[in-house]
Amino acid sequence: MKKHRAEARWNKGLKDGAGEVKSGNGAIKADYTYASRFGDSTSGTSPEELIGAAHAGCFSMFLSALMGNENLSPEYVETKASVYLGEKDGAPLIQKIELTTEAKVAGLDNDKFQELVQKSKEGCPVSKALAAVPEITVQATLKE
Repeated sequence: MKKHRAEARWNKGLKDGAGEVKSGNGAIKADYTYASRFGDSTSGTSPEELIGAAHAGCFSMFLSALMGNENLSPEYVETKASVYLGEKDGAPLIQKIELTTEAKVAGLDNDKFQELVQKSKEGCPVSKALAAVPEITVQATLKE
């Protein structure tokens, strides 16, 4: 079992505070604030952006692996994630994640591609970890 680490520090109160998140190996280091999470600020990240990045990365890798199992090698798999933070019962809740993926793969037809996309949505470890999210959608395009 491989252990992955990350850490976060938050200073002060909820609305007047600020924090920093970073990956255990230092490859990612980002600031975040109440405004970057719940407001209009673009000067920082949010836990939801990081969840989106993790989901997009895992999904792309898993889809590539499924293609490899079919003896196909994608030129690329690119996935974008939109994570929607709303509210339920007076508390913040991730209500929806939309994945949009595009791949270029020689020798793969669209029906098989869509089948592999659905298997990736169900099978990637981050998708499984996010099973409590009420709605996760995937729009997939196979480029020629």
